[in-house]
Amino acid sequence: MTTRVLICDDSNMARKQMARALPEGWPVEITFAEHGQDALDKLAAGQGEVLFLDLNMPGLDGYAVLAAIKQADMPVFTIVVSGDIQPQARERVRKLGAIDFIIKPTDTALVATLLREYGLYSPVEQPSPADALLPPSLVIPDSNISLNDYLQEIANIAMGRAADLLARLLDVFVKLPVPRVAMIARSELSMALSSISQHDQCSAVCQGFTGAGLAGEALLLFSDSSFEDMARLLHYDETRSDGLEVEVLMDMSSILFGAFLKGFGDQLDLRLWLGHPTVLGRHRNISELLAHHSNQSEQLLSIEINYEIEGHAIACDLLILLTADSVPNLEKKLFCLVE
Repeated sequence: MTTRVLICDDSNMARKQMARALPEGWPVEITFAEHGQDALDKLAAGQGEVLFLDLNMPGLDGYAVLAAIKQADMPVFTIVVSGDIQPQARERVRKLGAIDFIIKPTDTALVATLLREYGLYSPVEQPSPADALLPPSLVIPDSNISLNDYLQEIANIAMGRAADLLARLLDVFVKLPVPRVAMIARSELSMALSSISQHDQCSAVCQGFTGAGLAGEALLLFSDSSFEDMARLLHYDETRSDGLEVEVLMDMSSILFGAFLKGFGDQLDLRLWLGHPTVLGRHRNISELLAHHSNQSEQLLSIEINYEIEGHAIACDLLILLTADSVPNLEKKLFCLVE
């Protein structure tokens, strides 16, 4: 008997990885959904008995999909597959009806174990000739996955690890976006930021990194309005002062830079070395803080992530900027890993 499996993720790469992680010999009919509303429409059309659901998606995210499934009492077994590994994320999806949670990147053995535990798959079952399908790795149409697709998914997982560390240290829930990946000229960097107004006052710290033919810098842009709230979460006793603000900047950059770049490097099987952090400026607008980029035409590979802390007036932008010379080496590394 064929099982209808729906895989919902905004990443083409993640959808294919999830499909390949399904047990071979399990007779399935696989359908892909590219976003939350797409998944709900396909569930309503009867295209999913088992749903593998991502959390961080544009528009209707995974939490909203789970809530809609619960409200409509849809007959589907939902397993969340996400790079957001915060303790509260796991608790929230279970309360919304997910039967389990799988951490990205997907572990094939874990998928088979979970499916067996919930009675959805038995390794002794063999499809009858009428139901026999090729293994998932062979039934998925080949499609070109761009460097941006790969990097968005890798950044998504690294972002989740950094958020998990921040959430555990501060006992908070970190709201995560979809990472933005793009090639961009240095001179256009300040105008391309999606989540900080050009008129907002910010402070910034940067830290260079190198390793395995890659080079670049990590930047943290921290809204001035966030300092007092963040100092309280970090349990600082001082009132607002210049020294306190610098300490908050350095603590936040240490947490986010280190965890993100380690998560990024672990997936590529490489180690990135961080240089010394430097405060670029304080209480200035974006264009002033990034003025050292404004007169350079060199292309950069930019990964932008906006971190927000639920229930607090705290927001900051993490930028990972890789030099154009790093891109060929990054592509080689990626293609070696996926061969």
